Amino acid sequence: MELFRIKKDIPFMRHALIFNVISALTFVAAVFFLLHRGLNLSIEFTGGTEMVVSYDQAAKVDVVKQTLEQLGFHDTSASTFGRAQDVLIRLPAPKAGESTGEQTDAVIAALQKHDASATKKRFSVVGPQVGEELWTNGMYALLMVIVGVAIYLAIRFEWKYAVSAIIANLHDVVIILGFFAFFQWEFSLSVLAGVLAVLGYSVNESVVIFDRIRENFRKQRKTSVTEVIDSAITSTISRTIITHGSTQMMVLSMYFFGGATLHGFSMALTIGICFGIYSSVFVAAAIAMWLGVKREDLIKPIKPKDETDGAVV
Repeated sequence: MELFRIKKDIPFMRHALIFNVISALTFVAAVFFLLHRGLNLSIEFTGGTEMVVSYDQAAKVDVVKQTLEQLGFHDTSASTFGRAQDVLIRLPAPKAGESTGEQTDAVIAALQKHDASATKKRFSVVGPQVGEELWTNGMYALLMVIVGVAIYLAIRFEWKYAVSAIIANLHDVVIILGFFAFFQWEFSLSVLAGVLAVLGYSVNESVVIFDRIRENFRKQRKTSVTEVIDSAITSTISRTIITHGSTQMMVLSMYFFGGATLHGFSMALTIGICFGIYSSVFVAAAIAMWLGVKREDLIKPIKPKDETDGAVV
């Protein structure tokens, strides 16, 4: 299905160097913010307490946040949970000599000064050791996905495509993490799930373009590698707009209507979708071209038939 057909190929590879310089600068900036500011890890990784506070009427989240700041909890989050009357509060680990129960009771007592109907509905505790284990396992999962993608692309296409796709995918992941480090958005398990989803999403876009390059190598015997790549990218633009536009509409609906618990997940996907398109075209395809990809890498040359047809005289 195509929304439109572009009759003349767009010379993407002519401007590949400029766009890759921009990508490199963005990548370096993301690494800088990751090293300088670091990620604002949620209590799922650092350890802490989650509690749900229930009200008789719609909760005033702004008042809840101000109350938490007055208590000295500056690195906390509060958001509606399920319904307007319930608020999910994430607190850091209790101070030395203070129990979790005392910490949550102090929060409830402060909230009841503004609204007497505030009651503690439930709470759960995540220990620092559990949080560290979740962080380690999450990084292992990310590494395994990257290695698996590299093996898959190397088998399906050729090592040059595998290298270019992995560089493009790491480009997307680091830039997503850089955004979260720069704005100090909370990095939770749902955000990590979004990053893993972006990896698969970006790989899918690269595979579509690589497949079209392979087809063009079969059809366009006399054209150069650059022209083959430009033709492949141009012919997939309509498909890209349909796929990514539909996905982005769903992601935006999660962001605006899914509540605060889905904000991080949908934001990671939004950044990943935008940079995934960019990296598949200007990073993965360009690197494959610079690595010297050629027709023989994907299509085995036809050996001329022996005139003797195997007969020995």
